[in-house]
Amino acid sequence: MKTLFSTGAAILFFAVGAVMGQAQSKTTMRDPLIGAWRLVELDQPGADGKLHIVDCSGMFVFTLDGHLSVQVMERAPTQQKTDGPEQYSQGGYEASYDSYVVDERAHTFMFHVEGALVPTLVGKDLSRAYELSGNRLIVKSVRPDEHWRVVWERY
Repeated sequence: MKTLFSTGAAILFFAVGAVMGQAQSKTTMRDPLIGAWRLVELDQPGADGKLHIVDCSGMFVFTLDGHLSVQVMERAPTQQKTDGPEQYSQGGYEASYDSYVVDERAHTFMFHVEGALVPTLVGKDLSRAYELSGNRLIVKSVRPDEHWRVVWERY
């Protein structure tokens, strides 16, 4: 009886795992952004107008149910620039959570900011262009007045 129960439990375990694996595979194919990403590189324009790498770390998470969360921390924050089109961080830290929708044909995603460290972002819709290259995700603003670039790597 123990052997029959153990065999049945093992079959059930593997069957559930196979179904979950197929569901995960289909979801990942439908929305390749889903999962957790670690920050590899953040490039921002300097006073000279050229992109410069910012010393920072961060995490970007896309969930199956259409939500995302992003956090970025500068290791040595500099004076906050106020002349840019949009302020995303405060004191060298950026954090927000949102719902998002992907447009795979345009390689963009739009997210509606539900909460953020910078209160002026709450309620805004932010559009981002993305490019996938292997296990890397490159994100840029679609706004012509923003010239930053972020490279994320899948955990």
